[in-house]
Amino acid sequence: MTRRCLVLSASMGAGHDAVAAELAHRLRAQGHDAHVHDVLTLLPPGTGPALRAFYRTAVRRVPALYTAIYRVFLAPPPPRPDGPAAPRADTAPLAALAERPLETLAARLRPDVVVSTFHLAAQVTGRMRERGTLRVPSAVYVTDFAVHRGWLHPGNDLYLCVSPGAAEAARTGTGRRTAAPGPVVPPAFHTVAQAPPGPPPDPRRPTVLLSAGAWGVGSDLPRTARALARHGLRPVVLCGHDERLRRRTARVPGAVALGWTDDLPALMASARILVDNAAGQTALQALAAGLPLVAYRPIPGHGTDGVRHMAAEGLTTTAPDLPALLAATARLVPDGPERAAHVARGRALFQDDASLLVTSLT
Repeated sequence: MTRRCLVLSASMGAGHDAVAAELAHRLRAQGHDAHVHDVLTLLPPGTGPALRAFYRTAVRRVPALYTAIYRVFLAPPPPRPDGPAAPRADTAPLAALAERPLETLAARLRPDVVVSTFHLAAQVTGRMRERGTLRVPSAVYVTDFAVHRGWLHPGNDLYLCVSPGAAEAARTGTGRRTAAPGPVVPPAFHTVAQAPPGPPPDPRRPTVLLSAGAWGVGSDLPRTARALARHGLRPVVLCGHDERLRRRTARVPGAVALGWTDDLPALMASARILVDNAAGQTALQALAAGLPLVAYRPIPGHGTDGVRHMAAEGLTTTAPDLPALLAATARLVPDGPERAAHVARGRALFQDDASLLVTSLT
């Protein structure tokens, strides 16, 4: 039976939109009607762009400020002496501003189910479900390994998570039904993992990808690329939309600097590992493609927490300094038991199709 599905995303970087687009693609492939909407457009005029600009500036230019905001408003509370404290749902003030517009949108589209891929959207749908102003089931797909308070609202019906650890945190924080179907990435990344490896671009210099996200967020990436190149590797730096970073990195001897690209599956097919700093969508795509991850100099707030949670689940190797990064590449670039174990743990995350669990709510 055809279902109408409303997928709420947010144009904050590219990760949330990528998940929303892939969910919508899967839903349409199953014969359903899927509509993707940016929750930032439901806020008063100018509020969404201002929020995005502030977040981008804080993460890139004033990381200490973003860390402080994250710790105060989003991060789970610290453990109590008598045991771990359950994360408490955060009723974000911004969510109240989007409720009436979402009610209007739902009245126009008449969805059978709503699924959120951004934490503000999860707050809006949770509040509305709790009040009865959203009368259809609401699912939340949590894109983060670190499930911060912004994701959590007990009004939502179902939480879908990237890992069992994230699902347990969502269950503790909301008391609602949770599942861990695994990451949502396009099938092209899985195809890379299943295909026999092709000849490397240069067998003497294995390729290492460095990810800076859509906005080119990273700490001294040219220096990291220079060290990897001197170590006998071929660093390929994904600079996103940051042209200044691309130009700076392009001057590093032996490094390849790329702007925004839609050909990540092919790049990952030629690479041996991904050096990651955010525990975001690129890291999940790498796991699907069979690339080990090394976390180095993570971005503040949710990036640092996400890396910590990924490491706890055995999904990434953390490198606290440059010598540790070079040592990790020496262990994980060549074929061997350690590399094979990392690849196997990454592939084991992909358990189910999140889109099927979304439509099961109807």
